[in-house]
Amino acid sequence: MSVAIGPMKAFECKKCGACCYGKGGISVEGHEVEKISAFLKIPADTFVNRYCEKRNKKLSIKVGTEGYCLFFDKEKQCLIHPVKPRPCSLWPFYPALLKDKTTWEMTKDTCPGISRDSSFEEFLSEAEE
Repeated sequence: MSVAIGPMKAFECKKCGACCYGKGGISVEGHEVEKISAFLKIPADTFVNRYCEKRNKKLSIKVGTEGYCLFFDKEKQCLIHPVKPRPCSLWPFYPALLKDKTTWEMTKDTCPGISRDSSFEEFLSEAEE
């Protein structure tokens, strides 16, 4: 008996946290501040003062001492996943990766969720979906 296997996905999150590592990449907008603070059951100003900083004129979630987003836990993964900010929801379908094959190739080397067997064109097609 043969089992039909669906098409390969160009990206499938492995929940490794690689995209949660690094400073200043997780900017938050006003409506996201409201959603996250409500999820955490704290006032918005407490969320901003405790968990955010201004970077490049934008409000961004701080990173912890190990370099990961404050809301990333190695065992539990994203602690605010149901209300994660837009940059997190978009990953890895960022405009820079969709426009430049070289940037995509470099990211493919660091993100285990991007299939090593997928082509740039397959990645773009999946991004459109």
